[in-house]
Amino acid sequence: MNLGTLLDFAVERYPNHIALVQGLKSYTYVQLQNEVEKVAASLQRLGIQKQDRVVVILKNRHENVMVYWALQKIGAIYTPINHRLSAKEVEYCVNDAEAKAVVYELASQNAVLGSNFAERPILIGVENYNGVDISYPELVDRSPRSYQKPTLDENDISIMLYTSGTTGRPKGVPRTHRNEYASAMAHIVQNQYQLWESTLGVMPLYHTMGVRSLLSIAFLNGKFALLPECDFDAGEALEIVHKEGISSLYLVPTLYHDMLTHLDFDKYDLSKLEKIGYAGAAMTTTLVNQCMSLLKPKLFVNHYGSTEVYTFTICPNVHEKPGSAGKPGIHQNIRLVKADPDGHSTPDDIVGKEEVGEIIANLDSIEAFKGYWNRPDATNKAIREGWYFTGDIGFIDEDGDLFVVGRVDDMIISGGENIHPLEVEDCLTQHPKVLEASVIGEQDDRWGQIVSAYIVSKDESVTAQELDEFCKNLPSLSNFKRPRKYTFVKEIPKSPVGKILRRKLREGDFDALHNQSETISK
Repeated sequence: MNLGTLLDFAVERYPNHIALVQGLKSYTYVQLQNEVEKVAASLQRLGIQKQDRVVVILKNRHENVMVYWALQKIGAIYTPINHRLSAKEVEYCVNDAEAKAVVYELASQNAVLGSNFAERPILIGVENYNGVDISYPELVDRSPRSYQKPTLDENDISIMLYTSGTTGRPKGVPRTHRNEYASAMAHIVQNQYQLWESTLGVMPLYHTMGVRSLLSIAFLNGKFALLPECDFDAGEALEIVHKEGISSLYLVPTLYHDMLTHLDFDKYDLSKLEKIGYAGAAMTTTLVNQCMSLLKPKLFVNHYGSTEVYTFTICPNVHEKPGSAGKPGIHQNIRLVKADPDGHSTPDDIVGKEEVGEIIANLDSIEAFKGYWNRPDATNKAIREGWYFTGDIGFIDEDGDLFVVGRVDDMIISGGENIHPLEVEDCLTQHPKVLEASVIGEQDDRWGQIVSAYIVSKDESVTAQELDEFCKNLPSLSNFKRPRKYTFVKEIPKSPVGKILRRKLREGDFDALHNQSETISK
């Protein structure tokens, strides 16, 4: 079984159901298949063979989806990267992957043409830009119309995703047809998707969440409605959910926040939306409550996982237990072990219940990768004795549910006490004048570190003293965990998929407001 065959099955089941929507254009399953096979035949004619890597630098647009499925058909490896990357970053990824071809659009043109490739790949443009060898329309219009089906094994690599590289060089994560099939099926089961489900295709296809949505919806003959713009437009997203009758969403918390706080939110009919899920970052209790009151979902799921191992845990009742990552997914089991930033802990260094430790995942999972591309150093650090060390820290409560409280490297140690940023951030965002909050440890001669909070406010009148009084009166926040410094900023720096980039806060890479920062006495 391979992914291209599963698309064939979906086409045979319901050929005339809508598979893909982008703006005013839509494709039925049979129309999608016809274009995919033309692109597959043209790629083969260009010399792209089984297990060749093809780097794709596109937004979420229909050409990206077609190239993805075409590569599955011919057994080549879909290797998507962020269209915002610089020339040096594109150069690194293309050279590291030893890519046979690069597919790009105008937004990524300068980065591609400014790269110094070890071996020049075939350059395929969405349009006939300067420097391209062939354009996407030519792949379709000049196609031989038939391709040679290779013999594929489920253990052949289907996709290679590059991690964000926030702590070093990006790492290629090869994943097999078997990995991707299992992850998509787990996603269907764990989100309780049904036949003809529909979703918003806004999570980028260079990210595991975007690929998971694409696959799971295709397996169910559902509708994948693309939102291709470079910067997320909450109004446009709401319009698509309304117009297309979207039934499920799978987003990072930031995007839910932007949609729910949009000025015209009440103008849209979202009554068909019944299932919502999030992943990629923590969701505050305040935002959980907003999702429940404004979207009124029948199902609200928190998915905790990674590029390397898709599912760690699932919490299917977020509204009942905000902040919980739940219990292991259907293909997984986890452990919590002694957290050691130097990487010396082993799978046997298990911590007690309700004790904080590093979260590790069993690599016997059918969803799990086997190691990084060309990076034995990174593989040896992350994989020990058959377990994947996530770098995340958390604890398991008396019900057996996991709570993720941060990263090993983000833990704040103040006066000998361990403080986890997420619990402080969750408290701060409960203040009615706080829109967003992020917390880091800042060096202090007396305490070692102090808790330093960065605040995006709803109301410019809010002060550090007001927030400090609020924290003092919260029974859920111990006194030693209170922020001792507040900085008011225009926005919290985030990755393209909504993860807070704490390193930028540490490095001073942010826009402070006029009142800047204020220190609170003990």
